[in-house]
Amino acid sequence: MDQVAFIVWRESVEALLVVGILYTWLRTSPRGRRGLPWLWGGVFAGLAVAGMLALVLLGVAQWLTDEEQEWFQGGMALVAAVLVVQMVYWMKCHGASLRKTLQHGVDQEMARDNWWGVFALVAIAVAREGSETVVFLYGTVMAGIARGSGWGLAVAGVVGFLAALFSFWLLQLGGKLITWRRFFAFTQVVLLLLASSLLISGTDHLISLGVMPTLIDPIWDSSWLLDTAGGIGKVLASYAGYRAYPALSQVMVWVLYWLVVWSLLRRADHVATRTRLAARLA
Repeated sequence: MDQVAFIVWRESVEALLVVGILYTWLRTSPRGRRGLPWLWGGVFAGLAVAGMLALVLLGVAQWLTDEEQEWFQGGMALVAAVLVVQMVYWMKCHGASLRKTLQHGVDQEMARDNWWGVFALVAIAVAREGSETVVFLYGTVMAGIARGSGWGLAVAGVVGFLAALFSFWLLQLGGKLITWRRFFAFTQVVLLLLASSLLISGTDHLISLGVMPTLIDPIWDSSWLLDTAGGIGKVLASYAGYRAYPALSQVMVWVLYWLVVWSLLRRADHVATRTRLAARLA
């Protein structure tokens, strides 16, 4: 449930950031205020798209056999891991210039009196965050439904969204302790850990299907130190992909994942630096 609350919280704050920037910008002029209904229309359209995706995924799962569900859940976990890394990489490259980019886009649409452009911009942004949330949480939600804890997950989602509203309000106030920079720095670390957990979960499915070799299984037994049944071991299993009895192939995948992430983050830093320099020279 803590994963559900965190993902909903983080993705909701990011969506609120985009909507908040555009809302504030549109309110600055009488002409811009004409676009506010289109802004809210885009929000509802984006939420509808994300909701439809959730229904489609849940519907597909009901039609699959046990083996097909194993394939589907493994594939979803791997896709979610890739999406998390891609999202963190994109935000690290463009997060600093996001406000200017959005405002420039809205200015162009206002100049052409094209409010459908504002609608599409908001709808795509909200649908993206909502769809990512659906994909990230698919495995957790399906496991929760199987255990009969669906209502608990729904409550966790509501708590995450309410926490996002409160966090967004605090971030808008500004301050030395809670800033957008620190928010994204903290959540990016947690998201990358969650992506590693999703990746290892995907390899669990592939191993059980006989697609991925174990090589050595297990390569070690650390249950005497950190057991995944509870405590810190369970937290690490949920948020970082820790396994007390990992196969060698899983350890290799985990190490390769962090090498790729390290390389991407270094590249993102270079891209962000070039973007800031170009903005100063412009």
